[in-house]
Amino acid sequence: MISAFVASYGYLAVFVGTLLEGESILIAAGFAAHRGLLDWHLVALVAMLGATLGDQLAFLLGRWKGPALTARFPSLARQKPRIDDLLQRHHVIFILGVRFLYGLRIAGPVLLGSSGIPLLRFALLNAIGAALWAATITGAGYSVGVAISALIADLKTIEEVVLVVIVVAGLAFWLWRRLRTRASPTATERAMH
Repeated sequence: MISAFVASYGYLAVFVGTLLEGESILIAAGFAAHRGLLDWHLVALVAMLGATLGDQLAFLLGRWKGPALTARFPSLARQKPRIDDLLQRHHVIFILGVRFLYGLRIAGPVLLGSSGIPLLRFALLNAIGAALWAATITGAGYSVGVAISALIADLKTIEEVVLVVIVVAGLAFWLWRRLRTRASPTATERAMH
């Protein structure tokens, strides 16, 4: 049942998932590609397109409403000095790798948009970075499939369980990070008073 769902809606799930964060969806899609449910090259291409579009929209949002967003969201304001410092020292490498940096997947492009980086420069580096990210994460999921296949002779019997475990683990990690991020400023604010 899950295999049929993945085969029918897998590429759409990859595109939607990579508009925002998408690592767990993309690892699951890489695993599904190993199992023959999806095409690895198409998964990586769709992921690159979703990640590029998502980060480009976040960049444009930062360009349009950057100061208002940093005023509204203290976590963005706290990350701005770090982003500015990285931009001053290594702007090309930073833009290429921002999606690989913990806590900066969405905030990074928003802050880059408010930083004055030229739109076309960001668009080009963003597309290259998205291609690297998509290939790396899809490859990681594919490698999970290879590793499990080496351990379990008949992977077909548990492939649906593995897909569910990958997605649930990714969602649980995302939720844990989100709750931890929300709890941290509250504890810090309490300590200040």
